[in-house]
Amino acid sequence: MLLGRVVDSVWSTRKDETLTGMKFMIVRLIEDEKEGEGRLLVAADPIGAGIGEKVLVVQGSAARLLPDLMNKPVDAAIAGIIDEGENK
Repeated sequence: MLLGRVVDSVWSTRKDETLTGMKFMIVRLIEDEKEGEGRLLVAADPIGAGIGEKVLVVQGSAARLLPDLMNKPVDAAIAGIIDEGENK
């Protein structure tokens, strides 16, 4: 799993028909404890994360194991919204 923050949303009028109705978000990964400097990725959002929220992202086959994404052509998905965390 990867840690990131949702920074924007993406929408597309033309896409694979199995993705109709799916929300996509741009997530900036939090890498090396330098929030705001990580790489960006587009992740399917079956759980309804909002802009500014910290999220857990899964990639590859793990993304396609989420119930709403079975057999859909996605490579990254938001699997959880982080309510609270501690830096240690």
